[in-house]
Amino acid sequence: MNLLASSWRAKKVEAEIIISYDDLESAEAVATAISPDNFKVPAGLSIKTKREDKSVVTRIKCRRKLQTLIATIDDLLFATSLAEKTLKTARKLG
Repeated sequence: MNLLASSWRAKKVEAEIIISYDDLESAEAVATAISPDNFKVPAGLSIKTKREDKSVVTRIKCRRKLQTLIATIDDLLFATSLAEKTLKTARKLG
């Protein structure tokens, strides 16, 4: 069975992504930067991001196609990478 086939749909798929940082400030900056995406999701998709100690924790619940979950994780990791690069640049300039 091809799990990526467009006709295949899971009842619900959940993912938890935890990214740890060296300090609270970095974790808070990244969590704040990527959190606005939590509000722009289609029906059947839930994304919650928060800082927990020195980590950014994102929980995703998806009742849509598996491709939607994969694309969501890809978008999340891209946004996280961009936030980290921006933070690094800001620290160099500041």
